[in-house]
Amino acid sequence: MKIRAVIVDDEGLARRSILRFLAGQPDVEIAAECGDGSSAVSSILAEKPDLVFLDVQMPEMDGFQVLRKIGPSCMPVTIFVTAYDNYALQAFEVNALDYLLKPFGRERFEQALARARQRIAEKSDHNTAQRLVAMLEDISKQNEFIERLPVTEHGRIQFVSTREIDWIEAAGNYVRVHAGPRSYEIRATLTDLEHKLNPRDFQRIHRSSLVNVQRIKEIHPWFHGYHLVVLANGKKLRMSRYQTITAQRLGLGISRGR
Repeated sequence: MKIRAVIVDDEGLARRSILRFLAGQPDVEIAAECGDGSSAVSSILAEKPDLVFLDVQMPEMDGFQVLRKIGPSCMPVTIFVTAYDNYALQAFEVNALDYLLKPFGRERFEQALARARQRIAEKSDHNTAQRLVAMLEDISKQNEFIERLPVTEHGRIQFVSTREIDWIEAAGNYVRVHAGPRSYEIRATLTDLEHKLNPRDFQRIHRSSLVNVQRIKEIHPWFHGYHLVVLANGKKLRMSRYQTITAQRLGLGISRGR
């Protein structure tokens, strides 16, 4: 994968130093060179590079103003370059990947470039995964109800078949999906998932829980008009009084108990 870079520095000598170090890097191509902040903003917005070498001190518009003008969320991976080390803390506060203090040598430059390669690869993987999830969600919408649920674990996106899910519980701003011995947290509301899952297979038995009806083994009367739902794995869940009609609608026998 080619890394497109923009070099921003008001000193021609500094730009030439970066160009010299990049000359032996076949995976990096120069999208633009800029000698001031205004042209840097225009070039970054137009070229949409992967990497920016950004001088901090420039007349009229400095490096931090360039970043604020574009916006941190839209800014490419950024390596700040400056002759003054008192800007280091501020550079990292605005999420700069690295900080090159002039004059820097080839070894230090290549350390920063290696970190940039890694960050760019991570962003590319994340964006690809997000596009894949969005595409699968579009397909799911066409099928009305989802059949697989995307979950994130250890930085990877996995897909859990809805047939494997035993039950789902609300957990603050998240929901916790229980599938066999595994549990996954998803940033969503229980109501969101209830609308996405086929009501033939999933029923709301409590304001904080959804259950896969194929996993229900028994339903017992409980205290004060509540019922106890027992899953095939032995898990016991309380069913609200107003949800008793659910059991009747499913045709599930309610055994006599306490």
